[in-house]
Amino acid sequence: MSLRDRLRRRRLSDRPACVDVVEIVTDYLEGALSPADRARFDTHLDGCQGCRAYLEQMRRTIDISGRLSEEEIPDEIRESLLVAFRSRRASG
Repeated sequence: MSLRDRLRRRRLSDRPACVDVVEIVTDYLEGALSPADRARFDTHLDGCQGCRAYLEQMRRTIDISGRLSEEEIPDEIRESLLVAFRSRRASG
């Protein structure tokens, strides 16, 4: 059963764990959650500074990525990002 399915099966009074929030943040931002799932998500955000920060980072990433072209990324930062992404993929 997927995390999204598990989240759906929880009662409205239950709060999803941070891992659940991370897994469905895209659905949240796209407005694809049911009203009950969105309420649980919002309840979790009310009590979790870390997930609020993560959500804000995701919003900023989406906003920036829509305006940033490859040419605008300084070579040093571009290379640093590529190294980080490659090492994450290798360890995952």
